[in-house]
Amino acid sequence: MTSDSALLREMVAWRRDLHAHPEFGFEERRTAAFVAEKLREFGLDEVAEGVGGTGIVGTLRRGCGQRSIALRADMDALRISEQGTRPHRSRHAGTMHACGHDGHTAMLLGAARQLAAEGGFDGTVRFLFQPAEEWGRGALAMLDDRLMERFPFEEIHGLHNLPGLGIGRFETRPGPIMSAEDNFEIVLTGIGGHAARPHTGSEVLVAACATVMSLQTIVSRRLDPTEVGVVSVTELITDGTRNALPGRARILGDARSFRPEVSAEIERQMRAIAEGTARAYGVTAEVAYTREFVPLLNDPALTEVALAAAAAALGADAVAVARAPMTGSEDFARFLAHVPGCFVFLGNSEGSAPLHNPTYDFDDAALPHGVAYHVALVRRRLPVPS
Repeated sequence: MTSDSALLREMVAWRRDLHAHPEFGFEERRTAAFVAEKLREFGLDEVAEGVGGTGIVGTLRRGCGQRSIALRADMDALRISEQGTRPHRSRHAGTMHACGHDGHTAMLLGAARQLAAEGGFDGTVRFLFQPAEEWGRGALAMLDDRLMERFPFEEIHGLHNLPGLGIGRFETRPGPIMSAEDNFEIVLTGIGGHAARPHTGSEVLVAACATVMSLQTIVSRRLDPTEVGVVSVTELITDGTRNALPGRARILGDARSFRPEVSAEIERQMRAIAEGTARAYGVTAEVAYTREFVPLLNDPALTEVALAAAAAALGADAVAVARAPMTGSEDFARFLAHVPGCFVFLGNSEGSAPLHNPTYDFDDAALPHGVAYHVALVRRRLPVPS
């Protein structure tokens, strides 16, 4: 772990400044300008702005090595209103860093500064600061902007903070580690009317409630019990009011899985349930089903490398192989369609609020551990010839 107290103080200041000025996906103009300015101050060889909209790619070369690796951090915030009285709380109403991307950005900046100042590697490091991770579009935008052709690299590494895991602790696993995410919207249409005369129309609220309950049977009764699947309804919106029965209802949510076959079965069952329930209640149903995130599959060989780098940086006792994958999703997975890589989790304290919670805050005590891991990984993957 880095012992540079001056760098730690700077990273805390960077992180809290970013936290106070959160920006939603593809709106990270201030954040991107901040990152680009710091990378230039550190003396990186190249700093490219506007990659994939608001993304930044910094390039640092040392020695004569021909290999290139990438380290990635996400920069975007969420549409959540922050709660709490901390001095660095969000100054942008309705937007906050509720997932710790401010900390991820600060850690990668800290690693860039340390590697630029100290070297200790032979080859090229690409520092990717990605927009719009939260809604699964930022990695694709950077790739569509010819990321791999303009800034080639042979492997990629990323990390995310994990509430509930102690500060300085580290977890990852080979193969599947995070799930796919599918989004769905079911629209039920009927004939609304007066709340006192339900028999005169075909209102949709009862049908919507029945649909929501039936969707719960997809995982419990329609998928193989050995498969991992999650179906969550997150919104039910109607055009009714206290004394008017609705004629239209929207049911929104998401589904998680690790295999395409499971995703396809969830969609098939959802359509059958929605259409069958609608017919039973005399209304119509339309289903929109989209696949937003693909499963994140860690390269087994690079996972071993990541575990070894983490053990060297944080101590072997702080490193563990995760027992099971998570059903959260990450668009880091999009990069893995082009090069092998590994995604890891770094502790954000056992007492941390959950991710995407309005009281969440990244724990600054985790910052030096993230820097130490990044630096150890680069030096392990791009060793200086003896």
